[in-house]
Amino acid sequence: MRRGITTHLSLHSGPSDLLGSFLLRVPSALLQPFGQRLVYRSPKTFPPSFHTWMGWGLKLVGVWDSENVWEGLTALLSYCGSLNKPSELRSVEGVVDQRVGRLPVMGYNSKVDYHCCDINEGIILETAHLMKSLGLADIGYNYINIDGCYSEKNRSESGDIVADHVRFPSGMHNLTTQIHNLGLKTGIYSDSGWFTCQLYPGSFQNEERDAKLFQDWGFDLLKYDNCAIPFDEILKEGIVGKYKRMADAIADLTKTSGRAPFVFSLCEWGEEQPWLWARRYGQSWRTTGDIEPNWRSVMSILNQNSFITWASDFYGHNDLDILEVGNGDLTYDEAKSHFTAWALLKSPLLISTDLPTVTDETLEILSNRELIAINQDQVIGTSISPFRWGVNPDWTSNSTHPAQYWSGESENGTVIMLLNTLDEPADMFFNLTESPWIRAGRQYSVRDLWTHTDNGTAARNFTAHEVPPHGVVALLLQDAGDEPIGIYPPCARTWWCMSENGTKYYDE
Repeated sequence: MRRGITTHLSLHSGPSDLLGSFLLRVPSALLQPFGQRLVYRSPKTFPPSFHTWMGWGLKLVGVWDSENVWEGLTALLSYCGSLNKPSELRSVEGVVDQRVGRLPVMGYNSKVDYHCCDINEGIILETAHLMKSLGLADIGYNYINIDGCYSEKNRSESGDIVADHVRFPSGMHNLTTQIHNLGLKTGIYSDSGWFTCQLYPGSFQNEERDAKLFQDWGFDLLKYDNCAIPFDEILKEGIVGKYKRMADAIADLTKTSGRAPFVFSLCEWGEEQPWLWARRYGQSWRTTGDIEPNWRSVMSILNQNSFITWASDFYGHNDLDILEVGNGDLTYDEAKSHFTAWALLKSPLLISTDLPTVTDETLEILSNRELIAINQDQVIGTSISPFRWGVNPDWTSNSTHPAQYWSGESENGTVIMLLNTLDEPADMFFNLTESPWIRAGRQYSVRDLWTHTDNGTAARNFTAHEVPPHGVVALLLQDAGDEPIGIYPPCARTWWCMSENGTKYYDE
């Protein structure tokens, strides 16, 4: 069972210490979504119902009459809310350099495509040229990232990581120069432990040396893994401390070199809830274990991320792992669903399929410009979130049937994702105002982001008919004015629907 991270904040002495002892045993993940509201809003502005509800809760722990309780509670919740907000809203040590990583990274990663140790400079250069010739670079895929197995098994006598002389005979600097000359960027891989996951040299206790080496080689991004964890008697900081060591090394290197830092991609697998802390150190953080090229794995990752969508925004993104589009047992509809979810949840989009043999079908999915535009939205940095689970009751964790009904904001309107997790076709119906981004009393134009067609307007509700098994519908809804006159009932939501003279409408 995943261990909850508790907060550590000193509240005022006296009766409110009891509140502190109670709240400090609550996982901060439970307090965080509410606390984030306090980043923008004082509890004094909350409605009376809020104070009544909290009053009963505080009375239960014996601090109802404490004059400092609200001050202490506000401090605690504000702290929880600021744990992982965008850096422009925080004033904490280790704020991420805003010259890089504002939007999710797009590009290619060699991990799955060449099974790590088959990689060589010829393959990397061929891939870079294909990213250009296939038009992928033109739509935003501009990183060429080398995963593990690129080095010799041992460091040099001077202590440096050494590129494999057989597979990278021209050296890493020559390779990155050629990639940069194509107008692309490039990334490298290391590990926060003694070794990488393939038992090549890791960067623990060599963080400054390796950061400088990677910069000298010409890399723009560092993916940082979580294998070969040092024994506790050697590393007292824990997992968070391992990543802070490299983040500090990158920050120091940035100061001394005057150059923009690496995009720092934390591959911690979600074990220590990095969505709560990783924004302090890098621009993306893996939220789960490794993806596999099958529907079960895709749905499991989506399920886990459905509860932490609030953590993604500009300069920091939940990383759902590389794209398996074009790989394994995924059907065409499953691959579309996979890509749609990753794009709209603002995950990094890293291709890892064999580009020399890529199919038109795979290219069609990877090249969906309308979905990519939302992933790379310059105005809205937040992810879509579920508004209804569908098969299961809301807030149910289920890796077979995760949330099916999702919505979010974009620069150009409200984004909707409908996901059919069933093994048979399904009609998918929702009331527009189930999404918090829809205004009652309005009608909306409907743009299908897969057929790339405008499909009239919707008022009050929408039904997607015959969504294929494991298929997806992605829509962009734009305000098209007042809803038609005479729609009945008079309110989009019938609960507590009331006229100005006090007449209620009840949905019978």
